[in-house]
Amino acid sequence: MNGNDGQHGLSRRNMLLAGGALGAFGAIGLASPASARSLWTWSPKASIAGSGAGIDPEWVWDEQADPVIAGVMKRGEVAKVNDLLAQWKRNDQPLPDGLPADLRAFMEDARKLPSWADTGKLDRGSKFSKTKGIYVGALYGLGSGLMSTAIPRESRAVYYSKGGADMKDRIAKTAKLGYDIGDLDAYKPEGSMVVTAVKTRMVHAAVRHLLPQSPAWTQVSGGQKIPISQADILVTWHSLATFVMRKLKDWGVRISAADADAYLHVWQVSAAMLGVQDEYIPKTWDAANAQSKQVLDPILAHTKEGEALTDVLLGIVAELDLGLTRPLISAFSRYTLGGRVGDMIGLSKEPILEPLVAGAWPLLVAFREGLIPVPGVPAVMWTLEEAIRRFVLLFLAEGQPIAINLPDMNRPE
Repeated sequence: MNGNDGQHGLSRRNMLLAGGALGAFGAIGLASPASARSLWTWSPKASIAGSGAGIDPEWVWDEQADPVIAGVMKRGEVAKVNDLLAQWKRNDQPLPDGLPADLRAFMEDARKLPSWADTGKLDRGSKFSKTKGIYVGALYGLGSGLMSTAIPRESRAVYYSKGGADMKDRIAKTAKLGYDIGDLDAYKPEGSMVVTAVKTRMVHAAVRHLLPQSPAWTQVSGGQKIPISQADILVTWHSLATFVMRKLKDWGVRISAADADAYLHVWQVSAAMLGVQDEYIPKTWDAANAQSKQVLDPILAHTKEGEALTDVLLGIVAELDLGLTRPLISAFSRYTLGGRVGDMIGLSKEPILEPLVAGAWPLLVAFREGLIPVPGVPAVMWTLEEAIRRFVLLFLAEGQPIAINLPDMNRPE
């Protein structure tokens, strides 16, 4: 905990809680009615692989991780493995001694960056995230984070897995991936994104093994027998990467072609590190937008689990005492996500604040981008801007580490 944390009673852990579902990407996605999903027509020619079998990712999981983690669980080794994994924190650290042989072999392979990873682009992408931090942070925490609660499979999987019994802890662990992916050292030896990605991939495999055993989940799974397919991961990928880039452009944020490409590359590598096959990872932003329209847009819907998760997230942010009250959060998130999604997740309607945000936020962005002189906007908007700035700065601050552990059970009935 740093000095700033002590002054405000805040820590990076609290900020991770607040950023919450920007864990959408690591948040174990998963179950709306099957009819809500479009047929898979996206061509692998638009992927970084440039080719592929074209199999619907709805029926593809993780053939490397799933049998290994299932074996760990069947052998009763979860507690032992979690104790050992707690020692593995940096990308350059050797794996702990004592891991089961099959798990060690999987992890040694899973920790390797894909052959097509470009370290120059990764560095540039991380710097872009920092340079545009106030926008990216706001979109992660108050845009993508809340959008994830309108992803039925995501919300239900989180709710009915072990983490559903302690939502604040689950949200913190989910948010860690969002924090680490934007760190300047993310994929460098001294960073921790490789560690976070591999552990998250293993958690996904554990949930695939456990959640089908939950009677509560199977009743709302929409016929899905095994959770967290490659399609589910792509949905959450788009709720973050594609959504953020789209909104940045909508807001008029100045982004060079090289920076946009670098930001995409960070997310391409991260998808691969989470086990997504190359033939499903979009090669360009045009390809990403086309895929997003097919896998993300049609499945957004209201669920009681999603609304409960939204309430938890709003409470966490409001408790931080940064000036982000529930009405202000609702107004900004409705502006960012749209009224349709806002209604899905139970955001309150704010007839006074919503038009203020919609009219003044573009002026604030234009001012920050040096496109116009100081704009004349209501004082409440400067309060919002300062609150978001503090939110982002605290989110990026150092703090207590958060462990990502393999679950050993579902949410208690």
